[in-house]
Amino acid sequence: MISRRHFVGLGVAALVSSQPSMAQQPPKIRRIGLLFLLSRQSALETGRYAAFTEGMRELGYVEGKNLAIERRYADGKPERLPGLAAELINLKVEVLVTAGTVATGAAQKATTTIPIVMANASDPVGSGFVKSLAHPEGNITGLSSLTADASPKYLELLRSVAPKLSRIALLMNPGNSSHLVTRKHLEVAAQRINVTILPVQAQSPAEIDQAFPEIVKEKARAIIVAPDSFFAQQRRQIAALATANNLLSISARREYVEAGFLLSYGQSSGHNFRRAAAYVDKVFKGAKPGELPVEQPTHFELFMNGTTAKKLGIKIPTELLVRVDKVIE
Repeated sequence: MISRRHFVGLGVAALVSSQPSMAQQPPKIRRIGLLFLLSRQSALETGRYAAFTEGMRELGYVEGKNLAIERRYADGKPERLPGLAAELINLKVEVLVTAGTVATGAAQKATTTIPIVMANASDPVGSGFVKSLAHPEGNITGLSSLTADASPKYLELLRSVAPKLSRIALLMNPGNSSHLVTRKHLEVAAQRINVTILPVQAQSPAEIDQAFPEIVKEKARAIIVAPDSFFAQQRRQIAALATANNLLSISARREYVEAGFLLSYGQSSGHNFRRAAAYVDKVFKGAKPGELPVEQPTHFELFMNGTTAKKLGIKIPTELLVRVDKVIE
């Protein structure tokens, strides 16, 4: 026979165990806002989004389980970024992750309180995102691509292919503040070797088309494309125009060479986006963005498109071939 005390005890235990507050609590959902200037398709093709989600997964954050990522894509239209940034803020995201200098600028104008993690920014100090790389202050930190500092390397690589090269076009996006720094670095380096840099601006597919007759008219023999999310989205258009006009072409990312550029030199954008996940994790765990130093690249990759070289009738010097990480056909 069950005593009344025992029966009451069993009833209380059953009641307590059935209460939702006492049951195992579901994991807290962390919410991230991801802001891209380019399109969703471009983000997928370049592997940037996949690299970021893989980085988060390695740190224990899985979409649909304990992580929600709100994605916004401007489809290469900078004027859409402020509205998209505002949408993400209204969704109460805990961290904004930005892809590129232009997207970071839009996020900076949208909030001074929500932490912002740059997945890549060409010149975060010069663009006014951080006070210094070591001590960012404010609400922004993340990764610098240092493409402006590395840009003189483009001259060396182009001259190794065409030693008599003397006029080089620089394709710039007037909406990207870091491109002015890139231009300055290039012009200083170009003066030392008697090369003329011819700046040309574009921020729409039509303007890219219009830029090439001007480049040809100015008798440029090569084109440097300043790193930019919009240009990354239009890389096939630019590559086709460069080859059609018999121009050597170079930019910072491997995906440009895969699209038909002759050369690329820079760090892996996928690496940056994977590393951005580590910054988000630190913020989730209580770190202040202003106290997290901006990370700089330590490894650069050199890629070449062999098919483009053949189309241009170029014989690549052996001393350059031995330096190339991979020849893409």
